[in-house]
Amino acid sequence: MDRWTVGSRLVRTALRDATDPLVADLGYGASPVTAVELASRLASVRPDVRVLGLELDPERVSAASPAADPPRLDFRRGGFELAGTRPVLVRAFNVLRQYTEAEVAAAWRTMLDRLAPRGLLVEGTCDELGRRCCWVTLSATGPLLFTLACRPADLDRPSDLAERLPKSLIHRNVPGEPVHALFEALDRCWATAAPFTTFGPRARWVEAARLLAADGWPVRDDRKRWRLGELTMDWTAVTPAG
Repeated sequence: MDRWTVGSRLVRTALRDATDPLVADLGYGASPVTAVELASRLASVRPDVRVLGLELDPERVSAASPAADPPRLDFRRGGFELAGTRPVLVRAFNVLRQYTEAEVAAAWRTMLDRLAPRGLLVEGTCDELGRRCCWVTLSATGPLLFTLACRPADLDRPSDLAERLPKSLIHRNVPGEPVHALFEALDRCWATAAPFTTFGPRARWVEAARLLAADGWPVRDDRKRWRLGELTMDWTAVTPAG
């Protein structure tokens, strides 16, 4: 996700135009490593970026404190209210999985209302090794983009990623829902792209993405991003039915 953030024109523009380049890593977990890495990687976009790691557990905040490097990196106790700050970018990974689907909209709204002007929220889920990830990118107006990211060699088929769908979509992967139709279509494209396995799983993923776009799905980016195992599309492609 860090790699996508650094490469995303939407995120780069938000960071570069921000009066205060503050980024929040919400729910960084038992180790502060994700916040530390995020601060390092975003510095290539905005050298004066500041990253604030937020956790509800005060013991996790205390444990992370030795990694702090003010003003570049700091840690504080906080939740969806973002500790009263106004970040231009919020990353919340594996946080809403602990909540019900009915609670997602309110959590999104709480965070979005606290963003800086033209700020963004990236909310999603990944596995423990970061090889399978799904996330939603939102602005103050609501969801904009949906992204799948993976290590193609780790997949039997793209629908393996369904187990890492964000809470807003994970219960929607059933017939009649757009996200279910997406995985069915992507699996078909993956099967059609089987001959590209000769050139490696990344080549097969790129061809599957190309076929999906050719089939009319609102796929963003190009081969350069697809080769990294990414696939971003308009949120409208997976907006839950009803």
